[in-house]
Amino acid sequence: MRTTPPLARVLLFLVVPLAGAITLDDTDPASVRAAASTIAHGLMSYYTGNETGGTPGNLPSPYYWWEAGAMFGEMVEYWFYTADTTYNSEVSQAMVSQMGTDGDYMPSNQTKDEGNDDQVFWAFASMSAAEYNFPAPPSGSPSWLAAAQAVFNQQASRWDPTTCGGGLRWQIYSFNSGYDYKNAISNLGFFQLSSRLARYTGNDTYADWASTTWEWFKGSVLYDADTYAIYDGTSDTTNCTSADHTQWTYNYGAAIGGLAYIYNHTGNATYLSDLEGILNTTLTTFFPASMGNKIMAEVTCQPTGNCDTDELSFKAYLSRWLAVTAQLVPALNSTIVPYLQASAIGAAGQCDGGTDGVTCGQEWNSTTWDGTYGVGQQMSALAVIQSLMINLADLKTPYTSSTGGTSKSDPTAGSTTKTDSSGYTLTTVTTADRAGAGILTAVILVGIISGSWWLISSD
Repeated sequence: MRTTPPLARVLLFLVVPLAGAITLDDTDPASVRAAASTIAHGLMSYYTGNETGGTPGNLPSPYYWWEAGAMFGEMVEYWFYTADTTYNSEVSQAMVSQMGTDGDYMPSNQTKDEGNDDQVFWAFASMSAAEYNFPAPPSGSPSWLAAAQAVFNQQASRWDPTTCGGGLRWQIYSFNSGYDYKNAISNLGFFQLSSRLARYTGNDTYADWASTTWEWFKGSVLYDADTYAIYDGTSDTTNCTSADHTQWTYNYGAAIGGLAYIYNHTGNATYLSDLEGILNTTLTTFFPASMGNKIMAEVTCQPTGNCDTDELSFKAYLSRWLAVTAQLVPALNSTIVPYLQASAIGAAGQCDGGTDGVTCGQEWNSTTWDGTYGVGQQMSALAVIQSLMINLADLKTPYTSSTGGTSKSDPTAGSTTKTDSSGYTLTTVTTADRAGAGILTAVILVGIISGSWWLISSD
């Protein structure tokens, strides 16, 4: 399924494209900033939430709510990588608006249909804002860090050992299709969020949850310890005994990023070993020589041209998390950066479509625009191109509370009653729930030590 933008964008593509294309010198910071600026402008042109009658933080159909969270997280990083403040006010307004009344990214317009993976992508955006010292939200709003902590607390309370030995379900509520599905991105998302909070705050509770989640994932049917392959999901109706073996860039990226953060924080050699193994499989799987030298490809759908709206954005996340891994684990920088460089040059060459001549497509191994366009294509190109600034500008690693991070902590965030837009009560996360989650953590850790269980999920 191809991405279908708003009407104004559709009309834009009904006329003959102009000559254009983005020029990129991957050794010149000014060239990278200029290319990123052009692509960021194209990306933000899809956003209508800041227009009269629009909903701040939402993208128009067909884009799902989670992708908006991913986009604003990337725009936080755009500001950090390029120092361009053009979009800061829009990004901040969007992120604060979608926090909801309790600051936990469960707004009334989304809560009833929200999945754990949806929520965690907004938490990633807030976490990036904390880690990069993005300008603080308005007075009276939760801090960026507190919003991420609220999501963590709620997701920790949803850890479910009643089936498959643990893990998070894809959907939050039992009345939604997919509640019986335990997927990789929900669990790897929680793992990465726990790892980032552990590193930022230094709080062992987050590190313990990162360890619990990662060890459970490694023992599940979603992971092949011999090949380091990561699979998409599994069902608890069969007690997670078999998996959907589909492989996506964003699942690998979530694992790589989480391992980089927790290894940087702990120095645990096991995390580094797992990271190196998964990285090698990632480079082999998603940078196939048959599709260009070191150029990223969404191999499950790109060769057949049938990537859907969500899947067209997945390369953005692998690009972003490879980039931060190159920072957090310097020993891997020289391995990762050549793949980002080649992919960035390829992405720039594919940004030669539309009437503006700089609209981005998906086929980074071709300099002839493939005719696709949308948030996912723009976001992916922006992520991989701006990642070059990490080395070119010698950017600081993400801040922590002890290295200059200023976002205020609220470890108890996220414990209030949830209702949908009609006032229907959905769930309550109480102090007792969190205490129960703590007890579950201890039980799970004992289970890990005894080697008595494993099993998991996906998209």
